[in-house]
Formats: sequence, C-alpha cells, structure tokens
Amino acid sequence: MAINKNHEFEDLNGIKCAVVERNLTPARLQFLKDLLEYNGYTTVVVASPPPKAAAPKPATPATEGGNLPETPTVTEVPPAPELFTLGVTDSTFNATNAVFGRLLKTREGHVVTLAYWQQKEAISNDEVPYFQKKA
Repeated sequence: MAINKNHEFEDLNGIKCAVVERNLTPARLQFLKDLLEYNGYTTVVVASPPPKAAAPKPATPATEGGNLPETPTVTEVPPAPELFTLGVTDSTFNATNAVFGRLLKTREGHVVTLAYWQQKEAISNDEVPYFQKKA
C-alpha cells in the first residue's frame, strides 16, 4: 500500500510494480517507456480500465392527458480512448524523486528536467537546476 499518491504500488500482469503514471495515451506511453528503459528500468504496461459510464435516467411516467411520453432517442456514446498504466519492476522507483533528484538521463546525456518529463520541452535544458532558475 502506498504511503501517499506519489509512490503507488500495484500488481501489473502479476508483477509487483511501482506505478509511474496512469491513464497514459499511446504517445505519452511510448515516450516514458523509452526514457525509463534507456535508464535501465524494466517497464510493465497494462491497459487502464475504461471509465465508468453514467447510469441512464429512468423513463418518466405518463404525462398530462394520459399519454406516454415519446421514447427518447438513444445516442451512441463514442468509445473511450485507449489508455494505459505504466509501471516499473523496481519498487523503490518514484517518478518525483527521479526527476527532482536528477537521476534520469536523456539519450543525449542530459539530465531529465521537469519540463522534459512533462513533454513541455523537446530538449532537456539541464544547465541550471530548477531551484536556481530565476522566475
């Protein structure tokens, strides 16, 4: 059981894993999977369960005049996007500690920054640590 939301554990495909992120799109999954595997972690990917759908509203009884209301048309709900959960087999892994502790490297040899992890920057600019940058 996790102490807090930043360090969760779960059995993924029967393997005890530290959960890196949940509800990942395929593009985000590929980015994180490549980054973590380059840094020597064994990754496990499973499909996230689909979100729960809201229950349909019950039909209303007869309205004025004794007539039954028209049956509402049923609109098809578009299929939920396919999302994934990513975990690593190293149970000591914590994504927050790995990023802010500067433990991960990119393929180019730069330290992974928060902006790079969140895919806000295409290149990790690690020249000045986040805590020394001027706002």
